[in-house]
Amino acid sequence: MNRPKLQEMLDFLEGSLVLTDQKTEIVDRKRLEENIHKLAEISALGKDLEKGLAQFIIRRAALAYGAVPSSIMELYLARGRGEIPLTFTAPAINLRMLSFDSARAVFRVAKEMDAGAFIFEIARSEMGYSDQRPAEYTSSVLAAAIAEGYTGPVFIQGDHFQVSAKRYSTSPDSEVHAVKDLTREAIASGFYNIDIDTSTLVDLTKQSVPEQQKLNYTLSAMYSAYIRSLQPDGIQVSIGGEIGEVGGYNSTEEELRAYMDGYASELSKQAPKAMGLSKISIQTGTSHGGVVLPDGSIAKVNLDFGILLKLSRVARSAYGLGGTVQHGASTLPENAFGKFVESEAVEVHLATNFQNMIFDRLPDGLRSDIYAFLDKNNSSDRKPDMTNEQFYYKTRKFAIGPFKAQTWKLPDATKKEISQVLEDQFRKLFVHLGMQGTRKFVDQTIRPVKVEAGLKLYIGEAAEKEEVSDLAD
Repeated sequence: MNRPKLQEMLDFLEGSLVLTDQKTEIVDRKRLEENIHKLAEISALGKDLEKGLAQFIIRRAALAYGAVPSSIMELYLARGRGEIPLTFTAPAINLRMLSFDSARAVFRVAKEMDAGAFIFEIARSEMGYSDQRPAEYTSSVLAAAIAEGYTGPVFIQGDHFQVSAKRYSTSPDSEVHAVKDLTREAIASGFYNIDIDTSTLVDLTKQSVPEQQKLNYTLSAMYSAYIRSLQPDGIQVSIGGEIGEVGGYNSTEEELRAYMDGYASELSKQAPKAMGLSKISIQTGTSHGGVVLPDGSIAKVNLDFGILLKLSRVARSAYGLGGTVQHGASTLPENAFGKFVESEAVEVHLATNFQNMIFDRLPDGLRSDIYAFLDKNNSSDRKPDMTNEQFYYKTRKFAIGPFKAQTWKLPDATKKEISQVLEDQFRKLFVHLGMQGTRKFVDQTIRPVKVEAGLKLYIGEAAEKEEVSDLAD
């Protein structure tokens, strides 16, 4: 350990934290809350060694503080057994930019509403274009919890740990191992909730539904067994499966049963005593990010809540899962969100609209720089019939990583405005999704396990950047 550099990082906390090989002691909780933002920024923008040390300190500080990365699996399984009421749908919130500030807004609303059943997540694709590896993402979330005085289980999820159909077709072993490597990195970083997405490999040219789903459920079972081999003692990682690629045709009960039955059979062969899934993602009519019209507005979608309700009940009654999961929902109209609770969905994934709200409030000069960057670097994504509004809406996510430092260093007034509008939006969503008072259900079912992470995780070799343009968010 580079102790002088470690002490330099600790000095940013103004004596509020004492850290040795044997223990982590919080000397002054208030001072830690007031200064943890300094390490969050270093975690995101620092050079390799200082970045890793900042992340290491945040993880240790969070565990000592009482903000503990946890699995939501037992809550979902209790719901599947009928022990938890179907009065809420857990929001899974993807934070692509300003993750620390955005997570702070979530925690403020959660404390105000006594909410506990909410998730922070990031997809394999998002990690690439937002330049946020798992350790950094966890650090942003945990630092935000400390800054807002939030204690208890913190659910961090790998969303769409997806197999690229294109790369699998040419180099299946390499693509399988790429997702395995990411899974190992994520679990080590405190991601105790993983959504496996091999739905890209569903083969609709096959005659029967079980044949169509076979590669999907076989690889899902393989990844599940792998996750179970990596999970820390005392933790059952919450694993989700997916039967239909988001943006495709709507899912059916026959597909769900074919996938779940095949998955159970395969998992029993690969890991006979291993626990399986806690939830299942289906397609009901949405698409990631919404469909943008020529004037820049978002097209209305016809989401089939009947399918969501029907398959959620099948998932619980036949397979003991928490229920079904809805993807691609953040750009839906506000009055739609209460319907997820009515449809008994266990989880809904929300991402693009938060990104939109931030982009809409960036200084004009920064937005112009971003659009100039996209004109230069993403011109191949511009179709002949695209308007500027459609092109920038589709591609601006690819500027998030390259402009991460500029957004972190936005003027305080701009950050304050963004944080407030996000907080207002999270509050509305939490109300619609029935989050009020859900902390009691978390406390009833989840027993947080404090897992100390070794320094090697944070100052080892950096992961190579991936091509993610063909992966879902």
